[in-house]
Amino acid sequence: MTDVVMPQMGESIVEGTLTKWLKKPGERVERDEPLFEISTDKVDTEIPAPAAGTLSEVLVEEGQTVGINTVVARLDEGGGPAAKPKPATAAEAKAAPAPEPPAQQAIQPTPAPQPVEETAPAAEAAAEPAFPLSPLVRKLAREHAIDLSRVKGSGAGGRITKQDVEGYLTQQGAPPAAAAPQPAAPPAAPQQPPPPLAPAGQARTRIEPMSTMRLKIAEHMVLSKRTSAHVTTIHRVDMTKVARLRERLKDQFQANYGFSLTYLPFMVRASVAALRQFPLLNASLDGNNIVYHNEVNIGIAVALENGLIVPVVRAAGEKNVLGLQRAIVDLAARARSRQLKPDEVQGGTFSITNFGSFGSLVGTPIINQPQVAILGVGTVDKTPVVVDDAIAIRSICHLSLTFDHRLVDGALADQFMGKVRQVLESWSEEVL
Repeated sequence: MTDVVMPQMGESIVEGTLTKWLKKPGERVERDEPLFEISTDKVDTEIPAPAAGTLSEVLVEEGQTVGINTVVARLDEGGGPAAKPKPATAAEAKAAPAPEPPAQQAIQPTPAPQPVEETAPAAEAAAEPAFPLSPLVRKLAREHAIDLSRVKGSGAGGRITKQDVEGYLTQQGAPPAAAAPQPAAPPAAPQQPPPPLAPAGQARTRIEPMSTMRLKIAEHMVLSKRTSAHVTTIHRVDMTKVARLRERLKDQFQANYGFSLTYLPFMVRASVAALRQFPLLNASLDGNNIVYHNEVNIGIAVALENGLIVPVVRAAGEKNVLGLQRAIVDLAARARSRQLKPDEVQGGTFSITNFGSFGSLVGTPIINQPQVAILGVGTVDKTPVVVDDAIAIRSICHLSLTFDHRLVDGALADQFMGKVRQVLESWSEEVL
């Protein structure tokens, strides 16, 4: 018998939420085959089986948050428990003939259709043994009196997910909207029009619980604001040289390597140069101690459908523009497909967030703890500026550095940004 435990997904992570089982009790699983999904404030990922065998027992249900190293399931490497689910189904089969008398009542067509709403909870309960339901799905079904036997599951093995229930509610919401004009039809009762206003008001709001990732992000952001003394300095950078180089090489770059050349690897290269000159911004605080990091590991913020994550480009100082762009594309793609490994979201010493890709000019990012600084990259725009007492069109970008004033003073932060600006404005490094 092998215990399956909640893994530690980062240096500061002490718990995780089991969001989805990919196997059912009694099913066979191979070693390293995805077994369940978890969510933390650092990563949303699939956890592989530690050994081959049969999933004999599930100890933690979907939606539960437990501490690291908690046993969440057990695997029988001999496959013995695979026979246990069969007696359970046999017991259900024995129980099945008992409801035959109601079948005789079902011959009467008139009473059966009437109590549809009253029997919805019973139908829900009857549907539960077929596929394990998460607490959230049960809650939604209970609140909206949904007959889960009518909801088609899109999860593994036909499991019903929250999205399936919401989709069913959306489909069922259309008829009430069409039925709403009926109260307005009778002219004899002028007091009838107010009732439609109440449903209309209720339809404008929708309440749903925050996702696990959203909750963890919220906790992490609030903790960072409470921990660090946040200060942001903003510098305008002339990106004309980089912009012209990128414009000249982007088609050849795409053809040679299969991915686009963006501004982000240039920002990383400039940051690495500045971090080497001002290592205090590559440090972290541990109580009253300053921890200097010899490696430069750059965290790159990646926007996801339901939040964001910061995978780490390790040893960024050893990579050129091509190597950095390849690493960024790979990490971003695997972050969005939930394929990141635990060690790829920890160990960062400095972070960069590129809100300029969404058209933002300036932002004031929040420090990714326990780091002491984060660089925000705005969009690169052609802007009229004064150059040698003449107006010229230049490619301008605003960079914002948020730093922890407990450790970094404004003068040092501006010197750091001066170095970043100098590298970018006088770019001379070959890309291809």
